[in-house]
Amino acid sequence: YPLVTMEMTRRVMTNVASPKGTHAPMGQFVLMRTYPDAKFRDVTAPNADTLYSSAWLDLAKEPYVLSLPDMDGRYFLMPMLSGWTDVFEVPGKRTTGTKAQAYAITGPGWAGVLPEGVTQLKAPTNMVWILGRTYCTGTPEDYKACHAIMDKYQLVPLSAYGKPYTPPAGKVDPSIDTKTPVREQVNRMSATEYFKLLAALMKENPPAPADAPMVAKLKRLGIEPGRDFDPGKLDPAAAKALEDVPKVAVERIMAHLKEAGTNTNGWIFTTKAGLYGTDYLQRALVTAIGLGANRPQDAVYPTSEAAADGKPYDGANEYVMRFPKGQLPPANPFWSLTMYNAEYFFVDNPLNRYTLSSRNELKPN
Repeated sequence: YPLVTMEMTRRVMTNVASPKGTHAPMGQFVLMRTYPDAKFRDVTAPNADTLYSSAWLDLAKEPYVLSLPDMDGRYFLMPMLSGWTDVFEVPGKRTTGTKAQAYAITGPGWAGVLPEGVTQLKAPTNMVWILGRTYCTGTPEDYKACHAIMDKYQLVPLSAYGKPYTPPAGKVDPSIDTKTPVREQVNRMSATEYFKLLAALMKENPPAPADAPMVAKLKRLGIEPGRDFDPGKLDPAAAKALEDVPKVAVERIMAHLKEAGTNTNGWIFTTKAGLYGTDYLQRALVTAIGLGANRPQDAVYPTSEAAADGKPYDGANEYVMRFPKGQLPPANPFWSLTMYNAEYFFVDNPLNRYTLSSRNELKPN
């Protein structure tokens, strides 16, 4: 589910000739100038606290070099996700500081010499998504300061590093659906379409060594990395059973929310995100409701779908959320409270306000 979702997200977000809005061609940054709004449908559960710098890479041909300027102490992080959604590296203020830094992101099996001053980061898959976040208070002055820093973020193929470089125009495929939310597109695929795509993707994005038992299990169903999946080779009962798989799987993934962490006062709280090992259900759920989630050292996402009385939130009611004195979330650098709709996108509202956060001037009582 994560690998297929990542591929479908990549297709949608890179289906442009040049960076525009929230999309950019392969190998290029789209630097989002404002927080996402209620129309944003590329990724579930976006935030309105940091400005996104998003880029999709294909490392099959060669590595890419990411160069970051001196951030002047500003909070940022540049999580890099494998095709399976593991955050395999995360340069940022917490891990590498805020001075200027440069990284070569290399694919599986790459061997070569890197320029001086460039640190190698080894990606476990050829598909990589950089989902950078740069903290911004949202005032006109801070937008301006934040944009000046982000405009210095550079991403080039290794062969172009240190030389003048103009990225090529992106390829636009008119058959790609850029309107329907990606999760909907994945969930309505037939089992045959889905497993054909999975088998193709696993060639360039190999499963981890720990996945060996699951890979062996998939092989029994005729799903093998790089080999065409043919349901005609299954016995008729198995082929028939496949038809119900998408519906059953999606229900099981979404039902996992209740077991995805500890329940405290109606909030599901987990520190299992960003790195999943062989917890396939957890990884699938996070893909469904929060694709691109960080490691818990960088962000935690307590989620609540019902009030203290156990009844789902309802717009007909008013709710009070109370923080006892001195007990605001102990976050560095920030916390925020975000309202999403049933599909985990921002709620359109007349205030155009999607969050309350530590930067609002909250008054006790």
